[in-house]
Amino acid sequence: MSEPAGTASPWVDAVRAAALFAVDPIGLVGIVLRAHAGPVRDRWLDHVRDLLPTSVPVRRLPLHITDARLLGGLDLAATLAAGRPVAEQGLLADVDGGVLIAAMAERMAGGTAARLSATLDTGEVVLERDGLAMRFDTRFGVIALDEGLTPDERPPGALLDRLGIRLDLSMVSTRDAIEQFYESEDIVEARARLASIAVGDDVIEAMVGVAVQLGIDSLRAPLLALAAARASAALDERDAIGPEDAALAARLVFGARATRLPPMEEPPPPPDQPDEDEPEPPDQSEEEEADVQPLEDLLLEAAKAAIPAGLLAQLKMFGGRQRQRSSGKAGELHQSKLRGRPIGSRRGDPRAGVRINVVETLRSAAPWQKLRRGEAGEPVPVAGKGKGKGAPVRPQPRVEVRRDDFRVTRYKHRSETTTIFVVDASGSTALNRLAEAKGAVELLLADCYVRRDQVAMLAFRGKDAELLLPPTRSLFRAKKCLAALPGGGGTPLAAGIISAALLAEDIRRRGQTPTIVFLTDGRGNIARDGSPGRPKAEEDALAAAKLVRSANLTALLVDNSPHAEPRARKLAGEMGAMYVALPYADAGAISAAVRATVLPAQRNGAPAR
Repeated sequence: MSEPAGTASPWVDAVRAAALFAVDPIGLVGIVLRAHAGPVRDRWLDHVRDLLPTSVPVRRLPLHITDARLLGGLDLAATLAAGRPVAEQGLLADVDGGVLIAAMAERMAGGTAARLSATLDTGEVVLERDGLAMRFDTRFGVIALDEGLTPDERPPGALLDRLGIRLDLSMVSTRDAIEQFYESEDIVEARARLASIAVGDDVIEAMVGVAVQLGIDSLRAPLLALAAARASAALDERDAIGPEDAALAARLVFGARATRLPPMEEPPPPPDQPDEDEPEPPDQSEEEEADVQPLEDLLLEAAKAAIPAGLLAQLKMFGGRQRQRSSGKAGELHQSKLRGRPIGSRRGDPRAGVRINVVETLRSAAPWQKLRRGEAGEPVPVAGKGKGKGAPVRPQPRVEVRRDDFRVTRYKHRSETTTIFVVDASGSTALNRLAEAKGAVELLLADCYVRRDQVAMLAFRGKDAELLLPPTRSLFRAKKCLAALPGGGGTPLAAGIISAALLAEDIRRRGQTPTIVFLTDGRGNIARDGSPGRPKAEEDALAAAKLVRSANLTALLVDNSPHAEPRARKLAGEMGAMYVALPYADAGAISAAVRATVLPAQRNGAPAR
């Protein structure tokens, strides 16, 4: 067994994490692997399978799995044949002692994630449905495959909190995914040593201290880090957790969970210089102590080295800002009777314009067949009777379905998103930033085209606002309309805000989800009635902004003035919109800011692929 040396690359860390998981999949609970489908991800998964003992079951978790298949339930065919309830073991009980691979975990339904998380916590599956009440003990590890396109697309938070290690192989090339350091024999020997690994109190204190300094408020994180350190010590044939094991665990477990950096400590003042005539002999014990780095500092440096680039900057900019996402969020999920993704079934009347779920209806009726035949006076078939040669064939009794047994399918679908660009084309903006605003909108239009979102465009100048482009998917029409947008005149800001809100409400009534992007400096000088005057214009603009907040519309205000404008910030606060001030920014910077705030929300849940 060869050892990786030096600062580990993403692939080296991934191979080491695969070995740790193979040693103790239940202690580590699982791994979140962020990577697109391809040879790199396949090679890593094959390596995990090669390291696992042959007796360990490996099962795949389908994305749209039903509760009956996940938890277990009634075996419909066996129940109808036997005339009595026959239980069927679910996937979670079947994978006991093994590994569960969840594909496309970023799209996992909330109910599936909740049931999986509860099973990981309790170590048992509780089955109470279809007239059955059973419990199955099960312990297993999870590999959640994350194929998200943006940082906002990720597996459910409950699952992320429980899985120990997070890996990112999205930037690893096929050429780099070659080295492997462990064999299946190493894993078998490490598993045998795992229970005897000693854990010192200093390691526990250092793990907890580092988690606190990095802003990790989950108690699971230090426990998962200890499990990773124990597996590392067992893999390297040590009797106790060493500093290198703890540093590796901090890098793999704490790095992706960090929410802040610890405050920088002031350097100690230099010591007083001794007299040149009488040099002071150095203290041997102090030199030895200075060479030994505290364990907590070592772990902190290892975890800081693994924090994803740009993560803390994003948290600093947008972490404290909360957007309202009830009825106005982009890509809102709607319940539907006939279209969308099936999300289970419920009791209902099939005559009410819904689709009957035949399998669930039979599953509901099956446990009661013996009782219902007895009520009707029908003979109950006895196993082994009438099977002889020449005996008459008794017809299979029909399944009696009653009104309370009917189950109808429930669906959900994500509404189409329409992004409304509201561009300030007044004289002040035309003088300073209209060209950059046009460039930013053009870049954002390309993003909307890729996602097949609809776009609309409003411009306000002079005394009123004008709808330049109704909602459309035509990128050519949008660019043509944008190029022909003139600049000059007054700033009827209130008219622009009201027109955008009315258009958004009309879009919402059509079953779509509107998102408004304002590009303005917030300095209105034309009132709602068309009269000039800055005080009245600002008063009308603030009143119009409150309409956006009361309608609970998702909005972003990009302050494109040369300097951050207090009026624009106040306006964004009144309408409940995100505010981004970009002094001296170009079109690319404005586009990036919009993507980082509003547009990633449109990809949550079910991005188009």
